[in-house]
Amino acid sequence: MAGTDETHEYDVVVLGAGPTGENVADRARANGLSAVIVESELVGGECSYWACMPSKAMLRPVTARADARRVPGVPRAIDEPLDAAAIFAHRDGFASHWKDDGQVQWLESAGIDLVRGHARLDGPRRVVVDGGTDRARVLTARHAVAVCTGSRAKLPGLPGLAEARPWTSREATSAGSVPPRLAVVGGGVVGVEMATAWQALGSRVTLLVRGGGLLPKMEPFAGELVEQALTEAGATVRTGASVTGVRRPEPDGPVTITLDGGEEIVADEVLFATGRAPRTDDLGLETVGLEPGSWLEVDDTCRVTAVSGDWLYACGDVNARALLTHQGKYQARITGAVIAARARGAAVQGEPWGAHAATADTAAVPQVVFTDPEVASVGLTAEAAERAGHRVRAVDYDLSSVAGAALYADGYRGRARMVVDLDREVLLGVTFVGAAVGELLHSASVAVAGEVPIDRLWHAVPAYPTVSEVWLRLLETYRG
Repeated sequence: MAGTDETHEYDVVVLGAGPTGENVADRARANGLSAVIVESELVGGECSYWACMPSKAMLRPVTARADARRVPGVPRAIDEPLDAAAIFAHRDGFASHWKDDGQVQWLESAGIDLVRGHARLDGPRRVVVDGGTDRARVLTARHAVAVCTGSRAKLPGLPGLAEARPWTSREATSAGSVPPRLAVVGGGVVGVEMATAWQALGSRVTLLVRGGGLLPKMEPFAGELVEQALTEAGATVRTGASVTGVRRPEPDGPVTITLDGGEEIVADEVLFATGRAPRTDDLGLETVGLEPGSWLEVDDTCRVTAVSGDWLYACGDVNARALLTHQGKYQARITGAVIAARARGAAVQGEPWGAHAATADTAAVPQVVFTDPEVASVGLTAEAAERAGHRVRAVDYDLSSVAGAALYADGYRGRARMVVDLDREVLLGVTFVGAAVGELLHSASVAVAGEVPIDRLWHAVPAYPTVSEVWLRLLETYRG
């Protein structure tokens, strides 16, 4: 690269301007440090343009119609097909039409500098940014560099896949027309959410799952109820189906998916929702002794453990602790505060950080799957708790038996489970499945993260008649 490099020094240099990177920089600025963010795509990141916001904007009309259909007295016009064009326009608005002007203005208002271009580490506390001109910009960090570059869709190495131009989560949340037939490969969160959305929009969806069920990281009944609902909506769910090849002979023609038994499935588009990979391939990790393309292992302050000197941090998806936007933001708030404390000389190696430690990443991660029915969970499943060596009891309750659920919708179907640590009598995990249960989740998160004793939970009285009365029923079932 020709020309003289421009060098600028900051207290904190952040790689990646998604919600995680924005929060690291914001917390650093709030603590009196100077901060700069480097971004090669849109300020606001994956969540704003290709994940959380557009996908939920697509799913909300689906669940709203489903809820309305279950309420007596609603006009039958609710059974008319969804207006795909209106939903796409609604989604595009929530994705800011894939323009980041508003996010850039927020950075400016927060006093955070923005450098556009591709960033690479160039040794300790040094970042080189290629902005596509004949001059590189060099950013040096007095105190810390935070890697917040997130993750990308991971595609399997299948014959013919590249030529078939498959959808990933990005295409699935930004497409402007409804494919008549859509094959979805993968039964995790992205797979089931997009199967729900596109089936309701008019696609004939075939969901291909290599394992034995949907949502394998959650309680088994969650995947079972979602599968039942998808099937009733008209989707075809195939478990134990491994894809061995994909081909699209004509650029604008259908795609053929081959399964391990030789069976072929023809669709107009195929979405691969088969996991995530860290965006660390070309970040210069080798200049600080790390493996390019690897997940970055961190401690509870999000400091990269394999790099000495307390200067390199990794937050959000890139550290693989919990690949969720809200967890990345949680880690970012902690990291910004930790960087500022260490900059003031307030920290020593091994000091217990108390509130400044990402303990929820292992004990109390909340997640909502925005299908119909919704799935909301926090903490450990019963199986995971037992694997971790806890002596537990799983307490289940049928949500349809709760008065608030019966009022919410005719034929309400759902289930709740709390996982109790029998030795300490606190909750290790909670899962709800049912319409609108996402709004129950924060109460469960408080109970799990706060390690609220069961005896004290009795005094958190749920209002009647609401769905939250399930808490009382769970406690009654536990006590017998």
